[in-house]
Amino acid sequence: MSLIITDAFADTPASSFGGFDVMSFLPLILIFAVFYFLILRPQQRKLKTHQQMLTNLRRGDRVVTNGGIIGTVSKLVSDQEVQLEIADDVKVRVMRSMISDVMSKTDPVANDDADAAQSKGTKKKSSE
Repeated sequence: MSLIITDAFADTPASSFGGFDVMSFLPLILIFAVFYFLILRPQQRKLKTHQQMLTNLRRGDRVVTNGGIIGTVSKLVSDQEVQLEIADDVKVRVMRSMISDVMSKTDPVANDDADAAQSKGTKKKSSE
């Protein structure tokens, strides 16, 4: 009787990949895909928009730092540092990467000069 049982196990076919089963890795692949689309991809998008915000900083922007300090950009010192005015005649230097949000943007300086020239021209014309 033991011969019949051992013969039955001998008839089971071997895997075509030598013990590797693709279906056993399918759940891991699906978990990684869900992890990528729900966690990694939105984080990369958020990082990209934050980097873009930091590169578009200019004088006069009102910003919030990671520490919660609200100030106005008074000078762009370098690629890594920004000088903020947090009160009247109180200026601090902050790492650019520590700025978490821009509360209000200012117009570019070139546009301000053009607007000022136009407004002076219209004032002269209106006073004549």
